[in-house]
Amino acid sequence: MRDHRALLVDLLGHGFSDRPRAFDYAMESHAGIVASLLEETGVSGCVLVGHSMGGSIAVLLAASAPDLVARLVVAEGNLDPGPGSVSGIITAVDERTFVASGHAALVQRDLHAGHCHFAGSVAVADPLALYRSATSLIALRRPTYRELFAALSIPKTYVFGERTLPDPDVERLRDAGVDVRIVPAAGHDMMSDNPDAFAEAIADPR
Repeated sequence: MRDHRALLVDLLGHGFSDRPRAFDYAMESHAGIVASLLEETGVSGCVLVGHSMGGSIAVLLAASAPDLVARLVVAEGNLDPGPGSVSGIITAVDERTFVASGHAALVQRDLHAGHCHFAGSVAVADPLALYRSATSLIALRRPTYRELFAALSIPKTYVFGERTLPDPDVERLRDAGVDVRIVPAAGHDMMSDNPDAFAEAIADPR
């Protein structure tokens, strides 16, 4: 990263960003906010890196504002509709229940599982934002993230954590011409599990 200007973005309702109650927290809306940030800071032709839900948002952004993104790196982002391991837990209850008790339970679950970094990111997220973001993330949309990702003509990298394998998408994406990289000794939370190897995996194309 020493040769790049780096912008680390907290999505609205996540991290330490604002938590506007009028924001709908849809994936497309998140992508629009990040696009506005890039435009406001004079950034174009960037290397866009998105992890997990952020990867899906990055796909939407690259597809909707191609002038802003020169290369896309998706780290275990959702490519297909339907719940994943975390979004499935969040959306298994209704919004009111998750806000009232599900959010705290999810934090405790991850702490007990030893996923302290992830638990911390969940803990500082607004429960309402987390729920509505998860609901939008897994919703059926046309085209899908996968279809949008496949249609992009820019250099594309998809990153897996070694501990999440095997995954049929490794060969599926490679067959589609995607640069697939694997972070050793890491799971889904790869930038915390093995930060040096993750940094190498998202480096410029080989």
